[in-house]
Amino acid sequence: MIKQISEIGNFIRRLRTEVRFGELSRAPLQLLRLEWRGDVVECDWMARAADPWDAGLPTIVAERNTSVQALEDAVKVRDLLFSTLPDLSSGVFRVYREAEGSPSILIIAGKVTRKERVPAGVRSLAMRAKLVGFRFWLADGVLKPLQLEEREMSL
Repeated sequence: MIKQISEIGNFIRRLRTEVRFGELSRAPLQLLRLEWRGDVVECDWMARAADPWDAGLPTIVAERNTSVQALEDAVKVRDLLFSTLPDLSSGVFRVYREAEGSPSILIIAGKVTRKERVPAGVRSLAMRAKLVGFRFWLADGVLKPLQLEEREMSL
């Protein structure tokens, strides 16, 4: 039990340092929930908000930037969990986006496993995220809320 608590502490410390700032947003990654049972983890977090410097950009560009950042973060958090917690075999991930005046919106979900590998030639961030088990709906480069059927399939 002490070993597991120590590993979770290491994950949280590494999350705070290695994923503190994103490439496209300086907003912090907000961890909502981390639950570890046996060799499975459930991890929920809030996607980063748009960077204040994106305020002057056209809305679609700012939305694309936050979507790319959310996908990059999902892949990084997955990799960080598997590298920090050696006994972990799979995980269920959920990424939410804040919505003004309404509850948070699920934008990325998925069951991921340690054994999933992405071929070196895959350059597309969206394809890499899909290949490791994430499910999302990307329209014109912007993450849209997951539909009910997609949520159920991913979880």
